[in-house]
Amino acid sequence: MLIFLLRRLMQACFVMVIISVISFSIQDKLGDPVQQMVAMTVSPEERNKLRNELGLNDGFFVQYWRFAKGAVQGDLGTSYYYKEPTLDVILEKLPATLELALCAIIIVILVATPCGVLAAIKPKHILSRLLMVISSIGLSVPIFIIAILMVYIFSIELNMVPSFGRGQTTEVFGLWESGLVTKDGLKHLLLPSLSLAIALMPIFVRLIRAEMMEVLQSEYIRFAWSKGLSAPRIYFVHALKNTMLPVITVGGIQAGTLVAYTILTETIFQWPGMGFLFMDAVSRVDTPLVSAYLIVVGGIFVITNTLVDLIYGLVNPTVRLASHGL
Repeated sequence: MLIFLLRRLMQACFVMVIISVISFSIQDKLGDPVQQMVAMTVSPEERNKLRNELGLNDGFFVQYWRFAKGAVQGDLGTSYYYKEPTLDVILEKLPATLELALCAIIIVILVATPCGVLAAIKPKHILSRLLMVISSIGLSVPIFIIAILMVYIFSIELNMVPSFGRGQTTEVFGLWESGLVTKDGLKHLLLPSLSLAIALMPIFVRLIRAEMMEVLQSEYIRFAWSKGLSAPRIYFVHALKNTMLPVITVGGIQAGTLVAYTILTETIFQWPGMGFLFMDAVSRVDTPLVSAYLIVVGGIFVITNTLVDLIYGLVNPTVRLASHGL
C-alpha cells in the first residue's frame, strides 16, 4: 500500500507539472489583459508601463519560473479583476460547484443502479427495452440542450422551481455558505443537479446492465442459485458487488469530469460556482484566474483517480493496488 501511494504521489506531481505548463502557456492566446484593465484613452506608453509592472513583457520561461515558485508555496497569482489571490477566489466558489456535483452523483447512484440492475435481470421486459431506448437518446443529447429543456419545462411552462441563482444560503459550521440546509437553496439546486445527472445517467445504466449480465453468467452465480440463496441476495450482494468494479473506475473518471461539465450548466443556470467563474475569467482575459482554475481542476482529477484506485481495492481485496501504480 505504501509503495502504491508513493508511486501515485510521484505520478500526481508529474501530471500537475504538465498541467501547470499547459495552463500557463495558453495565457497569451486569450488576449491582452491590459486592454481589458484600462480605458481606450490610455496611451501606448502607459499601457506598456503597466505590462512591465505585471511582468507581461518578460520571456515565457521567466514568467513560468516566477509562477512555479509561487505555486509551490500555494500562490497561483493574483486576479486582475478581483485584485485578490486567485486561489482564494476559486476556493470561495468551490463549495457551490461541489454541492452541485455531489447532488448530481447522488441522483445518478439512486436512479441508475436499480435501472441498470432491472435491465440486466429482465433484458426482454418492455420496461428494460424502454430504459435502453431512453439511455441511447440520452447519450446523444448534449448537456446544454437538457439544461435548456429543463428550464423551459419546469421554470417557464410549469413555474415549479427557479431557473437561476443559488437561492438562500446559510453558513455551515462556520466554514462555507451552503444552500443544502435551506428550502430555497434546495429548490434552486434541483434543476442544475438534475440536468447534470440526466447527462451522466445513460452511461451508468448501460454500463451496469452490460457488466451485470456478464456476471450473472459466471459459475459462482450458478453455484449461488444451486445453494438456494434468495434472488435479492444473489442480485444485489453477490452479482452487484462484482459488477461495481468497472463502474467505480468509470465513475471516478466521470466524477472528475463532472467539475468540467458544470461550466455549461452553471452558465445556463447562473450558478455562482467555479464553472461560471471560469467563463467570466475568460471573457475578462483574467489570465491568472484561468490558469489557476485549470490547475485546481487538474488537481481534482488527480485526487479523484487516486481515490478510485483505493476504493477499487476495498471493494475487491484480491486486486493488487501496486499493479495499478505502474
